[in-house]
Amino acid sequence: MKKILLIAATALVAVSAFAQPKFAHVNFSELVQLCPEADKARETMTAASNEAQETFNDMQAEFNSKYQTYQSKGSTWTAAVRESKEKELADIQQRLQEFAQTVQAELQAQQEQLMAPIYEKANNTIQDLAKKGGYVYVFDISTLLYVDDSQSYDLTPDARKALNIPADRTIESLQAELMAQQQAAAQ
Repeated sequence: MKKILLIAATALVAVSAFAQPKFAHVNFSELVQLCPEADKARETMTAASNEAQETFNDMQAEFNSKYQTYQSKGSTWTAAVRESKEKELADIQQRLQEFAQTVQAELQAQQEQLMAPIYEKANNTIQDLAKKGGYVYVFDISTLLYVDDSQSYDLTPDARKALNIPADRTIESLQAELMAQQQAAAQ
C-alpha cells in the first residue's frame, strides 16, 4: 500500500512539474512603434499636420493683414465701417479657434484610424506566437514592475521577426530618425 502511495505521489509530482504554466512577456509599444506600417502612418500624419498648419497660418496671415489695416486706417473710418471691420476681425478669430479645435480632433481620429490595424496586427502576432509556444499568459513589459527572465520568456524578438522589423531597428534609432526629419523640415 505504501508502495502504491509512493508511486502515485511521484507520478503526481511529475505530472505537476510538466503542467507548470508557461509565461511570456513582450514590449508591445516597441513593436507597434517599430512596425514598418507605423512609418507610413507617421508620414501620413506629418503630411496632414503640415497641411493643417499651412491652412492655419494662411488664416492667421489674413487676420494679421486685416488687423494691421484696421490699426492703420481705423481712425479715419466712419463708425459703421469700423464696426464692420471689427466684426470681420472677430469672425476671423472665431474661425481660427474653430479650425484649430476641429483639426486637432480630426488629426487625432485619423491617427487612431491609421494605428488601429497596426495594433491589431501586433496583437494577432503575439497571440499566434503565444499559442504556438504554449504560453498561458503574455504580459506587456511596460506595465510590469518585475520580470524574472528565468520564468518568463521574452516574445519581443520573435514578434519583431514576425512583424518584419529589422533587427538593427530600435526605439533609439527611430527617435534619431524622427529628430533628423524634424530638423530637416525646420530648415
